[in-house]
Amino acid sequence: MKQVLQNYRTGELKLAEVPMPTHAGRGQLLVQTRASVVSVGTEKAMMDVARKSLVGKALARPDWVKQVVDKVRTEGPLEAYRQSTARLEAPIPMGYSSAGVVIGVGEGVTEFAVGDRVACAGSGYASHAEVVYVPRNLCVKIPEAADFESAAFVALGGIALEAVRMAGVELGHRVAVIGLGLLGQLTVQLLKAAGCYVLGMDPDPDRCRLAVEHGAEATATDRHQLSGVCRELTGGLGMDAVIIMAAAKSNEPIELAAEICRERGRVVATGLVGLDIPRKAFYEKELDFVVSRAWGPGMYDPDFEERDVKYPPAYVRWTAQANMAEFLAQVANKRVKLDRIITNRFPIEKAIDAYNFILEGNEPSLGVVLTYSGKVSQAGAEKEKPSVVWLKPQAAEGEGREEDRNLRPSALSRRRAGLSLIGAGLFARGTLLPALRKIKGFTFRGVATSRGAGSRQVADKFGFAFCTTDADKILRDKETDAVLILTRHDSHAHFVTKALRAGKHVFVEKPLALNEEQLHEVAETYKDQHSEAPKVLIVGFNRRFAPTAVRVRELLAGSPGPFIVYVRANAGYVPPESWVHNAEEGGGRIIGEVCHFVDLIQYLTGGLPIEVHVVPAERGAGPALHDNVVINLRLDNGSSGCIVYSSSGDKSFSREYVEVFGNGAAAVIDNFKTMQFVRAGKKKKTRAWGVDRGHAAEMKAFVDAVRSGSPAPVELREYVATTLATFAMMESIRRKAPVAVDVDGFLRDV
Repeated sequence: MKQVLQNYRTGELKLAEVPMPTHAGRGQLLVQTRASVVSVGTEKAMMDVARKSLVGKALARPDWVKQVVDKVRTEGPLEAYRQSTARLEAPIPMGYSSAGVVIGVGEGVTEFAVGDRVACAGSGYASHAEVVYVPRNLCVKIPEAADFESAAFVALGGIALEAVRMAGVELGHRVAVIGLGLLGQLTVQLLKAAGCYVLGMDPDPDRCRLAVEHGAEATATDRHQLSGVCRELTGGLGMDAVIIMAAAKSNEPIELAAEICRERGRVVATGLVGLDIPRKAFYEKELDFVVSRAWGPGMYDPDFEERDVKYPPAYVRWTAQANMAEFLAQVANKRVKLDRIITNRFPIEKAIDAYNFILEGNEPSLGVVLTYSGKVSQAGAEKEKPSVVWLKPQAAEGEGREEDRNLRPSALSRRRAGLSLIGAGLFARGTLLPALRKIKGFTFRGVATSRGAGSRQVADKFGFAFCTTDADKILRDKETDAVLILTRHDSHAHFVTKALRAGKHVFVEKPLALNEEQLHEVAETYKDQHSEAPKVLIVGFNRRFAPTAVRVRELLAGSPGPFIVYVRANAGYVPPESWVHNAEEGGGRIIGEVCHFVDLIQYLTGGLPIEVHVVPAERGAGPALHDNVVINLRLDNGSSGCIVYSSSGDKSFSREYVEVFGNGAAAVIDNFKTMQFVRAGKKKKTRAWGVDRGHAAEMKAFVDAVRSGSPAPVELREYVATTLATFAMMESIRRKAPVAVDVDGFLRDV
């Protein structure tokens, strides 16, 4: 299908052919787009920043610069460069307001059905694409009296309506609208529908005339004219409220709003303007000031947008979704008219022409609409399989490889192994794939992501044969010998079991599972499949492959122990609303991240945990995230470990630190960059140019094991022990006591 994408690194804007979404997830709709609206102001601002040089981007986004500087301090310049490049090269879907027809309904959705006409909103969801998947909380049904083009303005209308609500207007209020572009014109009409007297201001006389047609009592094209008209309209009292819809880097709109507002009036800033509040004017008039955010409560809340959580109307009457629905009601009732606002139409095939038209600015434009035929393009895709885009010439599916389905290791070692990805986020693009690209003996086959834009960008950059939004396509591919599972934590166990049953070798990022039920299914599946034909399963505990950790293990070789290991992780803050903390999606930071250090302690000591005790640092107020903890481990060979995991440190400080003691020796690993080993007064040191947490060596170990048929470098028993230990840690927090870890008992039940 076709989709408009922006490369933030180069500024390139293109109409790309990407895999089509194949299904609607829980609480989601799959929508075939009929019309979408180009937000001239917002999208032009995005393009302007994207087209700047790196220096220009740095000046425009100083917050990004700080993140990069912190990364350089802790990880080194090379790692900072890789991660920054991966982030900048990620394709940005353009657009956030569209309308179309439902073609798929996810689990739990009852208020929508296939065939419904719906309007959709949300950046990354309601984009300029032939098919989109959108959370149902960001969708509303289109009234019969509204067409697709009008309904496609739903997000823009929601923004205007939320600004009107933030202004707290009442019947008879005098309200000024500064900036009479697309949002300004919608705001004027909504204010008139609310029974207000409206004054508009814009330097463009044509926009002023259009505002009068939409109901404004008067307009002005400059500051002095506006002041005079304001005095006339209010009898010298001043405006009850001022809504700023202008886009300007200067502070002038705020100053102007304060000047024309009455005492104890309200100023609402929605446009991208300077926010240096002039204290004297606001103090003397005791003005209220508010920045209106998007189209209402629920925006930027992952629970509302992604997790299908509904806000109770008794407490939140006008959510983003409610504002969207009310805007369309005003359109259907002809209180808001869009016929004069829609100034240009382009078919999706001419989308780049539409953006060039906006950027050139030779002709005035307000509402630029992209139209869609209703038939999804399949150029470059398999016939009748639009979820797949082939990037290299391929033999017909199933040809030439039937005899390879149960290749012996010796046969596989004579050819290049086929590797495919399920999931390709920032970690995959910035860390694992660059490491894999340097390894010989394999070829990239397919990449599957939930969003076609992401899979296409990764496939193009790293040379995959095809990209898709259907993970099952990866598992059915006979040229794929091994699968890398790099999705969110909640789907790891699911994809591991499916991949093993499909006869694939598997690398999965940590954690292996989020609960014992998932872990049991993985272990049982591995045991069954492994007995038929040995399969390699590696979990992404990369620290044990780090050169510094490997060197410490070598230097301790032959020492019987027991050992004491101390690990300190300055993990960094993750907001409470992040999916990482969600028990069902990320499992929390103990299950999702502390597992790294449990595995490292197992590797360095040669033991497995038999008991854990966790003491959390309690915050008092707020949710218990369990991301500041001290953990003690007792291992079966007499060794012990201590993990101090904190999210409350300074991110510019060294991220990880390890000390090992035993048999008259001591070793220190500082941020997996330096290693010092001391025994009998003699010191050995190693130092690398940058941080190396073992990702490259881990990938090489996986590829080598797959091609040679050798056993996985880590036994499943160790992975089970690590995972069970993290589950026991959560139980220890609940009990406020030590909890046993019974690996043998768990495996007996498998």
